[in-house]
Amino acid sequence: MTIEYDKDLTDLTTFRVPAKAAIYAEYESEKDLLALSRTQEFMENELLHIGSGSNLLFINNFKGLVLHSAIKGITKYCKDEETVFIIAGAGEKWTDLVDYCLSNNIAGLENMAGIPGEVGASAVQNVGAYGAEAGDFIHSVKCFDVESRKTIILQKEQCSFGYRDSIFKHEAKGKLIVLNVSYRLRKGNDARNLSYRPLQTFAESLGRTPTIRELAEEVKRLRAIKLPDPEKVGSAGSFFRNPEPSAYFFQEEIKPRGSDISEHPSKKEGRVKLHAAWLIDHAGLKGARIGGAEVWPNQPLVIANTGKATGKEVAELAAHVVETVKLKYGIELEPEVNYIDSAIKVTVLGTGTSKGIPEIGCTCHTCISTDPRDKRLRASVLLETHGMRILIDASPDLRQQALRIGLSRLDAILLTHQHYDHVGGIDDVRPFCAEHDLPIYANKQTANDLRVRVDYCFRKHPYPGVPKLDLHEVENRPFKINGLKIIPIEIMHGNLPIYGYRIGDFAYVTDAKTIAESEKEKLKGLEVLILNCLRVKQPHFAHLILPEALALIEELKPKRCYLTHACHNLGRHEEISGLLPPGVEYAYDGEIIKIE
Repeated sequence: MTIEYDKDLTDLTTFRVPAKAAIYAEYESEKDLLALSRTQEFMENELLHIGSGSNLLFINNFKGLVLHSAIKGITKYCKDEETVFIIAGAGEKWTDLVDYCLSNNIAGLENMAGIPGEVGASAVQNVGAYGAEAGDFIHSVKCFDVESRKTIILQKEQCSFGYRDSIFKHEAKGKLIVLNVSYRLRKGNDARNLSYRPLQTFAESLGRTPTIRELAEEVKRLRAIKLPDPEKVGSAGSFFRNPEPSAYFFQEEIKPRGSDISEHPSKKEGRVKLHAAWLIDHAGLKGARIGGAEVWPNQPLVIANTGKATGKEVAELAAHVVETVKLKYGIELEPEVNYIDSAIKVTVLGTGTSKGIPEIGCTCHTCISTDPRDKRLRASVLLETHGMRILIDASPDLRQQALRIGLSRLDAILLTHQHYDHVGGIDDVRPFCAEHDLPIYANKQTANDLRVRVDYCFRKHPYPGVPKLDLHEVENRPFKINGLKIIPIEIMHGNLPIYGYRIGDFAYVTDAKTIAESEKEKLKGLEVLILNCLRVKQPHFAHLILPEALALIEELKPKRCYLTHACHNLGRHEEISGLLPPGVEYAYDGEIIKIE
């Protein structure tokens, strides 16, 4: 086991963009990892586990601990005349495992010859190519549970393998570390998986069934034609997933934009698969460049580092691809690559209370203001970090808020509580459910309320086009969204317990009246706090007013604080600004807050 500090990661990822890790540790055994898990570096820092870095894009330096497995070894167990099990350490190169199988006349993995990466990543990413996926052959995965510090084994059916997907990219991300992978393979020298058309053509040219070695060589030849040489050009292979929109959305929204778009069968019920490479190609993006990043001319699914590209340049080019395809075909491509970006961008979507400002029919001093900062929709924010977009609360004004900022993708929603001004926009998330069920995280009471409020979303046979929601009940303890740590903070909204949320150095607390001392500890050391403040003087039974909010800010001492959830009695923005101490502002709709 070795621990290094200020580690240069440039040559430890296949993109080879410049980046550093505050701490880096490599371990050679399960025993090493257990010892490492007891160190201060492990317990007190954000963790990121990497293999050969073949699916990572560092946008900036990583402030936590980067882990790498050096667990090696390949073991063979023959079950019977037909079946053989191969167990490989997570740190083994995938290409070495495939070569081992070819040398020992073990069939199954030959279609995936030449894929960069390590064995551990084959389970995490469910790597695949030319008609085969690792998940088709994985029997079990041995893991280290970060929380319990115990070893567990997941059987194939527990891994939730899907197209370039697995449990390790979602619920288990950051919780389970892959130690080794067991594959159920076949004895034999004949290649049987010829489902990919170019491989059928290859077999026809031979006039016979190819051997597994012949097929592997043909696969590597095809990869060399389409993909950049990994020794010369940095990339992550396929940058985007093939989208799988609902059949209804495809017929209603996508097909009318391009009659030549072909849909393909999907393993997911009610969905179709489209080829991302075709969409990028027909959007005219082959060869597009930003700085040293380029859409690879021979395979537009690849974004390559052709020179000294930065992570930001690659991300900007990817965003250009996404936007262009969206404009032409109405579907938003999702990266297969994981963005490692600790920066946080918060877009304030609404800063008003339950009635908003101006209130309907009101002619008070605030409601007749012409200052755009006094036009306040119902409260919510959009958080962007680690390549994800997370909405906190879906206000009744969500449609207007989303159109205002051009929001076209959501990865998840956090709900603070069940009051209508915080959940009334749930029906407007329909566009964000076109390609996958949208995850929503809420406490039990809010989740139960949603099942009644929008019951049509949870029926066994829902009406086509209704929001497809993946509802998660969360308790008052940290949980993760695709590896991003979310810390709930229980606060009291009058007599109602509700949640605020902390993500990194940012926290969002709205509708608070009181906060227990133990929960206040979760709000210490913040860069940015967004906190509710209803009005200036008149007390309220369920909301903080200005003196109470300022007292709490003085106690918590965030570096910056933005107040939200205002009613018209607060007064105009320019007036309230004159009452605030340094480091405290009243937020306004459309404001963008950044934490680098």
